[in-house]
Amino acid sequence: MQLEAATIDIGTSRPLVLLHSNDAGELGAHPLDRVRIDHDEGTTTGIVKRTDELVNPGTVGVTEPLHHIHGVVGVTLAGTPQSVRYVRKKLDDIELEAHELEAIVTDIHENRLSDIELSAYVSAVYTNGLSLEETKHLTEAMSGVGQQLRWESPVVADKHSIGGVAGNCVTPILVAIVAEAGLTMPKTSSRAVTSPAGTADVMEVFCDVEFAMADIESIVDETNGCLVWGGGVDLSPVDDEIIRAEYPLSVDPTGQLIASVLSKKRSAGSSHVVIDIPYGEGAKVESLVAARELADDFKRVGVYLEMDIACAITHGTDPVGRGVGPVLEARDVLAVLEGAEDAPESLRVKSVRLADMLLEHCGVDASAADILNSGRALERFRRIITAQNGDPSVESSDLEPGTESATVRASRAGIATRVDNRQLCDLARRAGAPLDVCAGLVIHQTVGNEIALEEPLYTIYAETTTKLEEAKTLADRLEPIRVRSKADALVERR
Repeated sequence: MQLEAATIDIGTSRPLVLLHSNDAGELGAHPLDRVRIDHDEGTTTGIVKRTDELVNPGTVGVTEPLHHIHGVVGVTLAGTPQSVRYVRKKLDDIELEAHELEAIVTDIHENRLSDIELSAYVSAVYTNGLSLEETKHLTEAMSGVGQQLRWESPVVADKHSIGGVAGNCVTPILVAIVAEAGLTMPKTSSRAVTSPAGTADVMEVFCDVEFAMADIESIVDETNGCLVWGGGVDLSPVDDEIIRAEYPLSVDPTGQLIASVLSKKRSAGSSHVVIDIPYGEGAKVESLVAARELADDFKRVGVYLEMDIACAITHGTDPVGRGVGPVLEARDVLAVLEGAEDAPESLRVKSVRLADMLLEHCGVDASAADILNSGRALERFRRIITAQNGDPSVESSDLEPGTESATVRASRAGIATRVDNRQLCDLARRAGAPLDVCAGLVIHQTVGNEIALEEPLYTIYAETTTKLEEAKTLADRLEPIRVRSKADALVERR
C-alpha cells in the first residue's frame, strides 16, 4: 500500500505509526501489529495505532523516532519479532539461551518491541528471576550495544550502590577523593528508578550531567573524574529502556539489577569496581544471607566479563545523611566535602570507608580521610563541577529546599526502634522528588535515639502546597520512624 508520510508530534520513544482505520483494515493491521515502511532511506518497522481522526485515509502518521521518513512510502504488514516468543518463554519460567537474550536486547535497542511487550519482559524477569547463566549472557549482550568508553590507564575505578537506603549519596564524595588520589574514575550514574534521587539527579543540582563521549573524555582528562548521566551517552542504552519500564512499578529484579550495573560499568571501560550492597529491614536486600548471595553473583558475573569486582556489604537499616531528594542530598554532599560542623557524620564515615576500599582495591596507598580532611577532595569536586559547566563557588548554605514544609513530630516519648527507608523514600517521592528537585525530606532521628513527646521526627519539603498535602496524607498512614517506650523497645531487641 502506498501512503503519504505525515509527521505526528506525540512524545514517545517507540516507533509508532498511526493508520486510518480504513487503511489499517485493508492491510489487516490491528493495534500493536507491526508494519514495514519502505522509504527513500531504507526500510523501517513501525508499531501500529489505529485512528479515525488524527490522520486521513491515504496517510501514515509517523511519530518522533520516525520523523526522518518523508514523502510517499510503501507500507506492508510485518511479522512479530522472534524475541516476543522468547519473552513468552520467560513468562513460562523457562531459562533462556544466550542467543535468545541477545535477540531480546537487540529488539529493545532497535525499538522493535511495543511498550506492552517490554513490560511483559520486565514482569517475566521480576516474577521468575534470572539464573546466573542468564545474568551473565544478558549483561554481555547489554554491554555490547551502544557506545563504549576506552581509557589509556589499565586501572579504571568505579563504584555503584544497589540503592534502597534513603539519602545514600556517597558517590560524589567518593569520586572527588579517588580522583584526587590520581585514579581515573569516569562515573556514569543513573537517574532515580525507585528512589527519590539518583546520583545523576543530585549532581544536576550542581552542574550539567548530559555530555557527548568526546566531552566526557575531555572532562576526565582534565580532572581524573566525572559524574555524568549514563543515559546521555548511549552506554548500555537498553538498560535505560528497561529502567523506563521498571520505573512505574518501582521494581528492580536481582538478575536485571546485576546486568544493569555491570553492563554500564563495562561500557564505561571500568576495570575495578566496588559494589555497595546495603541490607536490613526496609532496604532492598533485607538479610545478610541475601546480601552475601548477591555479592557472590556480582563477583561471578564480573569474572565472566573480566572485571575486578569487590563488594561492600553495609548496614541499610538507617538512612545515610539527613537529606532525601536532589537538593537536600546535594546539600549534605557539599557539607561533608566542606568539613562543616553540622555535616552528617554517617555520610562522611561511609564515604571514607568505601573510598578506602576502592583505593586499596585499585592498589593505591592513600588515605581517604586525609584527602577529605585536607580540603583536597573539595577542590577536586569544584574542578569537576567547573568542567561540567557548573558554578564552583556554590556552598552548602546556598542550597535551599522547597518553600512548602511540614514537620512530623513524635506522638509519644520513647526510643526510635526502626527507621523505614522504603517509607521515607515513598514520602519523598509523594512530595515531588526527584522531578521537583527541591522536594524531599530532612530526617531528624536515627535508630536508638531517645525521643521526647512532640520532638521532630522528620520534615517534609515540597515545591507546591498540593504535593505537600499529598505527602502529609501519606505520612498519616505510615510510620517511617517507629517510636516505642523503653520497655517495649527492650522487648523488640529481644
